[in-house]
Amino acid sequence: MLSPMIENKDHEAVPDAANQAKPTQFMRLFGVLSSLNAFDSLRYRDYRLIWYGQIFSSMGQWMDEVTRGWLMYQLTNSTVQLGLVIGIQAIPFLFLSPLAGGTADRYSRKTQVVWAQSVNGLLYALTALLICTGWIRSWHLYVTAFLMASVQAFMLPARTAMISDAVPRHCLTNAIGLSSIVWNLARSTGPALAGVLIAALGTGNTYYIQAAIFFLATYWTVKLSPVLPFAAKTNGYPVQKESFAQSIIEGWKFSWRNEAVRMGVITVMLLSLFMIPFRTLLPVFARDILKIGATGQGLLLTAMGFGALCSSVLIATTGDKLPRGKLMLGAVTLYGFILAIFACSSWFKLSLVMMGLAGICNVLSYALVQTVIQSYSPAEFRGRTMAIFSMSQVVATTGSILIGALSFLLGVRWAVASLGLLGSLCMIIVYIAMPRARFIR
Repeated sequence: MLSPMIENKDHEAVPDAANQAKPTQFMRLFGVLSSLNAFDSLRYRDYRLIWYGQIFSSMGQWMDEVTRGWLMYQLTNSTVQLGLVIGIQAIPFLFLSPLAGGTADRYSRKTQVVWAQSVNGLLYALTALLICTGWIRSWHLYVTAFLMASVQAFMLPARTAMISDAVPRHCLTNAIGLSSIVWNLARSTGPALAGVLIAALGTGNTYYIQAAIFFLATYWTVKLSPVLPFAAKTNGYPVQKESFAQSIIEGWKFSWRNEAVRMGVITVMLLSLFMIPFRTLLPVFARDILKIGATGQGLLLTAMGFGALCSSVLIATTGDKLPRGKLMLGAVTLYGFILAIFACSSWFKLSLVMMGLAGICNVLSYALVQTVIQSYSPAEFRGRTMAIFSMSQVVATTGSILIGALSFLLGVRWAVASLGLLGSLCMIIVYIAMPRARFIR
């Protein structure tokens, strides 16, 4: 039984009835799940609605990665354009993320997410219409990819900040763990679903389905309370005294001055630059080094996805019991050594094990960094700090370019191993230079 009042250190006590969903047939399953420790955050109505929206939006995003790539290659037969249509999506995150974080802290985060998801759904529907009418051209894919990345740059900081607004602080790690489970399940199933739909229905109808998925995500977001129970009282109302540009600068200043947030940002940037980009070269490992073909590459990705899922469940189950500082520093450091072993391996079974461990380290570090940044950011700064966090995607794109250049100069094995070990060395230096970071909870 829940107590009549839910206490939050940063807010006044919030009536429990305001955060509980009225029982419906659709939510009976989640009523059962919420009785388990791993699903604590599902007791809160608004978090459940955010979680439902994440299920659909994550699925749509992973489906698009396959559908867009397939369509571009179908139109151009060019591997260069295949890479460019993915790389162009980093540009909006670089330039728009600071703006998106500022709007998330000054205005309604719910409205920002609703508009972003709606526009995404409309862009998918437009792409489907162009395909079905035979008007689709490669430049259409570049334009829509750029526009979709632009609205996602606004959606991500607002939606991640809303997680903290929807649950009390002691449930934050659990809530982010559950969100990570959704993301990794979508990563495992979305591309496969897209492949099946393309084969059965064609790319046009697949895009129509992706549009419907995003509109479903928007439906759940619309049902959120106008003011989330643990949100800052100023969120949703432009009461800040400083100018918009000044508020963005203040967000950057805060992120650097707060040691825990600074530690989280440095960690995720090192992770994105040195570790995550190795996936770019997986086709080379599968075909030329391990000689396992496309099927073997799929198994490598499945092993990584399984490790990521296990890590997500661990975070959701243990919650605030985890020593976040030590784990996120240790996970990234270990990640680099794992990549070095993977790069040297010519044995498929060993490579599978290393991919599974890489998945564990990836989510363990990434999700804990997100938790630390949100936990140590006041609600009025949370949109801006999460915008900086989302810019790690730009760093990951830079890392992909870097690892590609190194593989040309040094070879694929040396490129992956050297970047992994360099990343581990950087984390050890950070560990020594910022000794208090290991005590972050």
